[in-house]
Amino acid sequence: MKTKFKLDLQLFAKGVAVAQTQLDLQLCATQTTLLNGSGNDLSPEMKTFYDKTLITLAEPALVHDQFGQKRPIPKNGGKTIEFRKFSALPKALTPITEGVTPAGNKLNVSAMTATVSQYGDYIEQSDILQLTAIDNTVVEATKKLAAQAGATMDTVVRNELCGGTNVMYAPKGDGTPVTTRATLDATCKVTVDLIFRAAALLKSMNAQKIDGSYVAIVHPFVAYDIMMGAGEAWVDINKYSNADKIFNGEIGKLGGVRFVETTEAKIWTGDGCPSGLAVFATLVLGADAYGVTEIEGGGLQHIVKQLGYGADPLNQRSSVGWKGIKTAKRLVEEYMVRIESCSSYSKEAEAN
Repeated sequence: MKTKFKLDLQLFAKGVAVAQTQLDLQLCATQTTLLNGSGNDLSPEMKTFYDKTLITLAEPALVHDQFGQKRPIPKNGGKTIEFRKFSALPKALTPITEGVTPAGNKLNVSAMTATVSQYGDYIEQSDILQLTAIDNTVVEATKKLAAQAGATMDTVVRNELCGGTNVMYAPKGDGTPVTTRATLDATCKVTVDLIFRAAALLKSMNAQKIDGSYVAIVHPFVAYDIMMGAGEAWVDINKYSNADKIFNGEIGKLGGVRFVETTEAKIWTGDGCPSGLAVFATLVLGADAYGVTEIEGGGLQHIVKQLGYGADPLNQRSSVGWKGIKTAKRLVEEYMVRIESCSSYSKEAEAN
């Protein structure tokens, strides 16, 4: 599913005008423009434009990120972030005595912490490239870096979720149960029955739903097998009512489970897997199963350095880059199920 995004056209126009001014001054052999007192930063208008561009372009890749509890990046508070879990209250089976106020109860809150890590990359460009390239190389670099940033942040979350302990293995085509990843074979595909079993398991654990449904994060190769086997039970996204909120990457629903498709769904090959076959992870999630750090407000930053930054006396180098702080934490193992299976494409899929 293509994700649409909007850019502020006035802001873009300002950015283009400022960029032209910069180019004019560079051609006059004058030190780069748009610098503040520190000597190597963009003007506020250009910085805002590029920051919004990076985050807007990165967000479509953040499929695994969207269903977790969001916590802001801590500032001046160390590298540890705290997620909170509230325990369910026991049944109140003691009858209340007429006229007597009962003792009441208290919320039981447990804190779970995770340590944030920083990630990032950059592209360095020469002055000749900027002067001779037909395309706006800063914008083109931003597009590539945004895709990289989104995939990186998403993978951090995905890898945490795929370490969960609540695992189901797709049975063989003849119904034979499978209990390990290595004993899966080409007939072990995700079926409608297996999805319903995963949803039933979440229900048995009293996992709350996400906007009225459980959510499955699935690879396109696995989605193919599910849709081919579901028949008319599969409801495509274009048949939703207008009132439905569409998740990023959503393709349809089956029973009480909505499916979000991504090529970044985990794939294993090699050691521990059946010989010559790739194994896919399908994550079926309830609400509050995990927590993540927010992508904005320090979570993801776009950094553009003008010609002349650092040790560059002849203004020959500039750079475009990103950095971000990220972590994820499984909060309630019972609120997520990982289904491991093969697919019709297991012989040709590669690990990610």
